[in-house]
Order: sequence, then structure tokens, then C-alpha cells
Amino acid sequence: DGRVSSVSVQQLIEQTSYMNKAKMIDHVGGVEEGAYEIYNCVEKIIKQDILGCEMTDLEGKDLGNKEDSTVPEEEVFGDVLWDAHDEQEQMEAFQQASNSTCELGFEKYFERLNDLVAAPAPIPPLLVSGGPGSGKSLLLSKWIQLQQKHSPNALILYHFVGRPMSTSSESALIIKRLTLKLMQHSWLVSPLTFDPAKLLEEFPRWLEKLSARHQGSIIIIIDSIDQIQQAEKHMKWLIDPLPVNVRVIVSVNVETCPQAWRLWPTLHLDPLNSKDVKSLISAECNSANVKLSKEQEKKLERHCRSATTCNALYVTLLGKTIACVGNTGDIDEILQQCCQCQDTVSLYRLVLRSIQESLQSDKEKGLLREILCVIGVSHNGVSESELMELYPELTSAVLASLLHSLHKMCLLTYGCGLLKFQHLQAWEMVKLEYMEAGENVISAYRQKLVEYFTTQLRVLIFICFSFNSQDRVTWRSADELPWLFQQQGDKQKLHKCLLNLFVSQNLYKRGHFAELLSYWQLVGKDKSSMAAEYFDSLKEYEKSSEGEESMICLADLYETLGRFLKDLGLLSQAVAPLQRSLEIRETALDPDHPRVAQSLHQLAGVYVQWKKFGNAEQLYKQALEISENAYGAEHPRVARELDALATLYQKQNKYEQAEQLRKKSFKIRQKAARQKGSLCGFALLRQRALQLEELTLGKDTPDNARTLNELGVLYYLQNNLETAELFLKRSLEMRERVLGSDHPDCAQSLNNLAALYNEKKHYDKAEELYEKALDIRRRALAPDHPSLAYTVKHLAVLYKKMGKLDKAVPLYELAVEIRQKSFGPKHPSVATALVNLAVLYCQMKKQIEALPLYERALKIYEDSFGHMHPRVGETLKNLAVLSYERGDFEKAAELYKRAMEIKEAETLLIGGKATSRHSSSGDTFSLKSALSPNAFLEHGQR
Repeated sequence: DGRVSSVSVQQLIEQTSYMNKAKMIDHVGGVEEGAYEIYNCVEKIIKQDILGCEMTDLEGKDLGNKEDSTVPEEEVFGDVLWDAHDEQEQMEAFQQASNSTCELGFEKYFERLNDLVAAPAPIPPLLVSGGPGSGKSLLLSKWIQLQQKHSPNALILYHFVGRPMSTSSESALIIKRLTLKLMQHSWLVSPLTFDPAKLLEEFPRWLEKLSARHQGSIIIIIDSIDQIQQAEKHMKWLIDPLPVNVRVIVSVNVETCPQAWRLWPTLHLDPLNSKDVKSLISAECNSANVKLSKEQEKKLERHCRSATTCNALYVTLLGKTIACVGNTGDIDEILQQCCQCQDTVSLYRLVLRSIQESLQSDKEKGLLREILCVIGVSHNGVSESELMELYPELTSAVLASLLHSLHKMCLLTYGCGLLKFQHLQAWEMVKLEYMEAGENVISAYRQKLVEYFTTQLRVLIFICFSFNSQDRVTWRSADELPWLFQQQGDKQKLHKCLLNLFVSQNLYKRGHFAELLSYWQLVGKDKSSMAAEYFDSLKEYEKSSEGEESMICLADLYETLGRFLKDLGLLSQAVAPLQRSLEIRETALDPDHPRVAQSLHQLAGVYVQWKKFGNAEQLYKQALEISENAYGAEHPRVARELDALATLYQKQNKYEQAEQLRKKSFKIRQKAARQKGSLCGFALLRQRALQLEELTLGKDTPDNARTLNELGVLYYLQNNLETAELFLKRSLEMRERVLGSDHPDCAQSLNNLAALYNEKKHYDKAEELYEKALDIRRRALAPDHPSLAYTVKHLAVLYKKMGKLDKAVPLYELAVEIRQKSFGPKHPSVATALVNLAVLYCQMKKQIEALPLYERALKIYEDSFGHMHPRVGETLKNLAVLSYERGDFEKAAELYKRAMEIKEAETLLIGGKATSRHSSSGDTFSLKSALSPNAFLEHGQR
């Protein structure tokens, strides 16, 4: 009632008034409304202060929402969809992995990891291998912390893969997340595809492009990469040469490591020695004030000597088990029981049975079983509130007690508010203990979850219709229901679930594009059929929509469908839903409402891809006018429209108009960054200002020449080729004056200028500069130096493009030689170079020279990947064509048949698209990727 309720509340208010970062929420009303106010406030703080999203309250007020005033999440990176939930899950996984205070003698491993970062390129990924529970995640997380402390210039991107088949193990989501993190650090806003096949294909080019902008090393760490389904296929970028400043570390279990990866340098985690075992057990016992006798310590030391009993997880669990019963039970008795457990799963079983024995009734034991089983069969885990709704007889007190025991003994953990198994061995133990009957038991628990989330969805859709809050309420149903139907093999219900527009919208808007496509693939629908069914469902839903709120909700659904179809490349089918979304918003809101500008922007994006530039320009200009009127001329939304128009003019070769708009956008973003205090953005702006000042006032120095080169590269990446040429020329002239014309840094400037002229189709100029750069690098650098390989590769491609095949041959031969020295004669990268040379010989009608090269490449691919790998199929196909041209029709038919068998057997890549034929297989199928502008430019190396 507006009065302070007690003295303690008054004291709290006085205390918080002295705190810098305290937020007081003054609320009069019901408890639920107050909780909702707090939720919105915390959400804003997370988005603005932690994730760095822009904030505005204009849309919220116009739509009648008091507090929901954030810009939609997908606009943080322009049109890129960003899932804060996935990012939070990774931060928590990292924290959990680094939770242990024991180092376990990791110093020797840290040195090896440090050596990898310092080693000269090119270098393949480092494999960190060990058995289950050997401490790989702990090692990597501890090393990441050390790197963050001692190497602030290194950009470290990590991903911890959780349980197989969970969201964290989906390859397309992993690659999308890594790409977005690179873009975020580079302060780059750029369109990013969400077609899973293209996303996986384009990642190497993004990595090369963005690594060129980073001054320092980029370290990519993927823990438990072997838990990704078809990891070798979906992570094939790992086997190709990495950019010079990029290092990759992946961890795997020894038993499940793909065969081709075993060729990489490997850091194998040894079993714990007796000193580490004693240290771990003592730490657990000391925390519970349990003291072991000398005899008991010796008994434990004798027990922990086999490979399965001296890994980090087993010993940690052993220590917790002893500490847990040490004060209340007989330590000798529990030691005897532990010594009978010869692996982690059997020890987990002992832990579970001790928890069962501590429970007071059969009812509580039954609830323990239900909790563990229902968490195990879920997609990403189950929340406490969901457990209490699933089992009404489960009280808060009993649940709290059970979860405390399960968490304490490393069975369960929390991730984004969901309960899940802490280790795979814990889930394996639960299956053995409770689900020995097999699939029927698992299916029954899945069905329980299906019924629960189906009911939740019905209730929440009603809330959506009433309060227009579907984004907030359906993410759990969207995460679990389709996946459960997929696991049950119930295609009919899965199909019906996918046609629930709120489920599909939620998955798409959170970037779970690949997951959504995989479900449609399972029900046997191609992309066009899927698009038609969605549109029909929306038209049916529109018939029952009444009132302004429902129509606004409907417009959001139409827009989501249009964007989804645009990302799939179905441009003609994307126009209708986006056009309908625009019409509804103009009618239900106002023609000048900011959401109308959003519709115009999305529709214009389709026309740009469709190359209907006139239509796109008109729509972008309308969106710009609305945004300026709604937000003011200096708002980030206005900058977004200016950037879009500038890109459009760039595509039409209207460089002067594009540059004016870019400058205007840059000033707006600069001001916004200063106001917002964005550390990343403002630091980059300040750095660029200092560099320009130094260049204007400073003398000729190697540092200034390098900075000029870097600015030239930045302008090149922004497609400002004229300005880029000026900076690159000045860099070359300064380097020649200061360092001499034969210095390797001059070769770098020559290489970059050549790339620029190649982009402008001035091939003769490009050829001359590439040849100069190659001459310098041949004399100055080692025969297998990556910079030499870089110039060789691009000059060879240019010769081939110009039809100078005789001049290209020795360079392609040199490329083979360099790769053999760098990676060894049996590496897949060598096979790719052999194929490129063979293709060139075929174009020169020298089939005899090409044949042994194809055959050798085929042997390397078969030995590295197996006989049914797509690269084997591609090489067989080339050999078939060669045999046909030589008149050996029988052999050609045999080879072609084998190639087609591999193609038919190859599982379609997620999203229903066959494996890409670009980039990874050399020049055989496409030169486009090799000739992309981002593949050429080099930054200065620190």
C-alpha cells in the first residue's frame, strides 16, 4: 500500500541506496505482478550489460506493453539470430568444467598446449585424448583461464559439447555460435546464412576473413568433439590448412576418435599417479573433516592402479563417497564396497544405492527413480518446477533433499536452470539400474514428457492469444516436443507439432535452423512442400484471429516464415508471407510504426537477393524514413537502414552514394558506442583514430607501414576498393623505402595489391604483382613457409583463370611439394593438391600425367577417411571421366558405379542438402571459393 512494511525492509532500502549497481524496483500490486516486473528488469540488465543488445522503449509503449521494451534479439547482429540461452549454457559448462581446485599435475600438459600456440604455421589441430572421465574438460578449462590471464591479445573461442543428441552437440549450432563470436569480436555486422549445409561450407572462409582482422592469435577449443553426430563429416574444415594465426584444439575419447584425426599431433592424458590420487581423495575427505588411517590410504592406493580406477572422475567420486559416509558410517566397510567397483559406472551404481538407502520410504525411492529417468530421456534436461508438475506428490522438501544428494555426488548438475546428468557415465548407470527392460521403459518415460509438454503448449498458446507473449513461454515445449516425437519415431505427431506455428517460430527465432529442417526431413517433406504447408497453416490461423493483439502476433508469424524461406533460398515463396506481414502491421498498428519499417527491411532483403534492386531501394528508403521519424536521425536502427542502402548501392556500382551512407552510419554507430560504453566497439574506434593520427603526423616506420597495410585490408573487406588501393600502395612505397624492395613485408603488400587488382578484374596487373611477391618470398622464406604457399596458390589459380596453363603447372606442382613437407605425404591436404594438379593436366589434355595423380589422391583419401567417404566418391568420378576420355568404357562404368554408390549411401547433410562440393575438394568442382576476395588479403603478423 505504498508504506514500508518493516524495519528490516527500511534498512535494506538504506543499504542499497549506497551501492553503485543496485536497482530498486518500486512496485505496488500483487506478488505475481511484482515478480514479473523483476523478471523484466533482470532480463534487460542481462541483454544490455552482458550481451550488449541495443535498448529502446518505443515499440513496447506503442504495443501497450509496459516493460517489454527491448529490441528483438535477432537485431544484435543485423539479421543474425542469436540465442542467449545457448550462450548461457556454454558459460555454465565452462564454469562447471573448471570447478575443481585440483590441478592433477597439469603443468606438463600446459607446456605442450603453450608450445602449440607458439609453433609456426601451418599446423594441424591438436588432439587431446584420454578415456572417459580422465580430466580432458578440466585440463582445457584451466588452460583457457591461464591463457585469458597471460595472453590478453589472444581471442579464445570455446565450445563444450554436452550429452550426445543434446542441443550443444548439433554441428550447425556449434559453427553458427563460433562464427557469431568471431563477428562479435571483430565488430562486424554482416549477413550470415542459416542454411546448415552452407553454414558448414562457409565457416572456413569466415575464419580466414575474420582472422585477418585480428591482431593476435585465435584459439578455437572444442571439448568432446567426438560426441557430435557424424563429427568427421560435419567438421571437415578441420582437415584443411588453417589460417596462419589460428590454432585449434579438440578433445576426444580414445575409443571414439575418428580414424583420420589420429594422424594429428596428440596430447594423451596419462592415468593419475599415486600422488594425484592421494591428493584428490584427501581434498574430498578434508572438506568433510574425515581422517583416513595409513592402512586405509594404502588400501586406496593399491586399488587405484588400473586404467579404469585411476582416472580423475573415478577418484573424485571415490573421495566423495568416502567423505559422505565417513562421519556416520564404517569407513572400512565402504572402502570394501568401493574396491569391488572396477569402473566409474559401477561406482556410480554404489553411490545411487547409498542414496536410496538413506531415503525413508518406498515412495521417496520411487520418486528418485522417476526423477532420474525422466531427466535421462529428455532432450536438454528438466526443471525443478516441471518435475513438481509432472509428479504432484513430490513436495518441495523431498525434491530439495534428493537434488542436494544427487548434485553433491556428481550425478546431476544444473544448466540454464535445467537439471541434467553431470557425466555420461551417470546416465549409463541409470539405464542399467532402472531401464534394463529396454526401449519400452524409455518410451514410457518419453510419452510422459510428451503428454506434459503437449498440455503445456495448449495452455501457453491460449496465453499467447491473450497476452501476445509467445516468445517467452514456449521455448521449453519447442525444445522438447518435436525432439521427443522424433525419438519415438512418430512422424504423424511430429508433422502436426511442426505445423504448430509457435513451435516453429520459436526454434527459428532462436537460430535452431538446422534442427527445424532435420525434423521436416524426417517427415519426408522437401523445402517447397514445407513452405506451402506453413503458408496454408498461417492462412487457416488468420481466419480465427480477431483483435489487434492477435493480428500483431499473426504478423510476427508471417515475418518469421518469410525470413525462414529467404534463408532457405526460396525467394519467390518468401515474398508472400513478408508482404502479408507488412499489410497486417500497416493496418493493425500504423503505416509509420517501427515494426512496419522492420517488415519493409525484410522484404527489401529478399529483393536484393533476387537482384531486383529497384524494388529493394524503394523499400529500404521507406524503412529509413520511418526509422528516422520514430527514433531520431542518430539511432542505431537508422544506421542499420543506412548500411543496407549502402550495400545495395555498392552492388549497383554506385560507389559515391554508398560511401556517403557508410560515413553517416559510421558516425551514428560511433556516437552510440560512446553513449553505451561498448568496450569492444569503442576500443576499436579509438584504436583506429590513434592509428590515423599516427599515420598523419608520424614518419616512415615499419609500424606505420604495417598499419597502412591493415587499413587497406579493412577497406578492402568493406568493398571500398579505391580507398583500399590508396592505403596498400602507400604501405608498399613506405616499406620499400624503409626496409628495401626485397623484404618479405614488401611481398605482403604486393600480394594484397595483387588480390585487389584480381578483384577489379585487372588480371595483368595482378599477375605482375603476384610474380614479384613470389620471387621475394622464394628467396627470403623457407620452402614450406605458409606465406610462400599462399602466394603460390593464388598465382596458380590466376594463371589458370587467364588460360596460362603452362605457367600454372609448376606452381601446382610446388603446392603439392609444400603440402608434403608441411603435413607429410599421406595427409588429405596433399591429396587435394594432387587433385588440383590432375584437373589442370586434364584441361591440358594430358590424361596420362593426370592418371597417377588421381590414383595417389584416391589412395590417400581411402586410407584417411575410409572407402565410402564423399571425397573418395568425387575422386572416383574424376577417374571415371578420365577413363571414358581414354576409351576405357568398361573401367569408366565400374568407377562411375562406385562413385554413385557412395553418393547414394551418403546420408544427406542436415537440412536435406547433399555434402558441399566447394572448397574442401580443391578446384575440381568450383573455382569460385578459391577466388573469393576474402581468400587473398594478409594482415601484418605481430
